[in-house]
Amino acid sequence: MTEPASDLLSRPMRRRSREISDRAEIDAILASDKVLHLALARDNVPFLVPVFYGFDGKALYVHSASAGTKIEILKTNNRVCFEVTTENGVVTAEAACDFEAKHRTVIGFGRASFVDDVAEKTRALDLIVSRFTDRKFDYPAEKLGITKVIRIDIDSIKGKAYGFGEQRPEQPGETD
Repeated sequence: MTEPASDLLSRPMRRRSREISDRAEIDAILASDKVLHLALARDNVPFLVPVFYGFDGKALYVHSASAGTKIEILKTNNRVCFEVTTENGVVTAEAACDFEAKHRTVIGFGRASFVDDVAEKTRALDLIVSRFTDRKFDYPAEKLGITKVIRIDIDSIKGKAYGFGEQRPEQPGETD
């Protein structure tokens, strides 16, 4: 039987020594990166897309053209999973199967909705653009009208890190 998505992030992490439980640290990871991997599903078929995003401390925002696979899926299923990873790398080892991914990762579930309010849409676009430049931009009404902004309200979220020396010692019962 398939586990409900709401239960996936509520259960204990298998390797608790790698878990980031401090929400401020999770938020710092979300605030520090530029690309979010957004997972959607329609008719039991997954779809994954990398997107630029903004984060306001409560919700995530992405922008999109008015049409396309992402938009069509969200019209029928607004449940999403997302992932952000920073500081990628490899922790080498003597044995091939002992190599590890060096990372700080956040994975979460949420519900997406289309933003129609012009003020919120503009603020969301400013959040996204601010990841790349300090410049301020105006968004012409005709461009705002054809740009979709998607807000992801976070239902559950977890963080995980490895390879930075901050891990606690492995706990009894933790397995590879």
